[in-house]
Amino acid sequence: MAHAHESNLKRIWVVFGILSVITIVEVILGIYKPAGLHLTSFLGTSPLNWLFIILTLVKAYYITWAFMHMEGEKKWFRRSVVWTAVFLICYLVTLLLIEGDYLYSTLGPLVKW
Repeated sequence: MAHAHESNLKRIWVVFGILSVITIVEVILGIYKPAGLHLTSFLGTSPLNWLFIILTLVKAYYITWAFMHMEGEKKWFRRSVVWTAVFLICYLVTLLLIEGDYLYSTLGPLVKW
């Protein structure tokens, strides 16, 4: 039993390290906001926003995979859980970007951003 416990402990630290690196990259990009990523537009928003969205989806997927033990489940169950969440999150992000752009263009002349 001790060997199984050690491997789980090692796995937790590896997951912690990967999620920490992704979070640190997000924080650094959020603090510095590189002009090439922040001031340009790609598909309705800045590439920096797209990078945040993609990194957040990667973290959510990895948390689901590791801490909800999806790697040990049957293939159809993994896909039904993970892909449903991914598609719902993408749909929500799309709606937020569309509505946010509409509000920005509508209230732009009235509000000083």
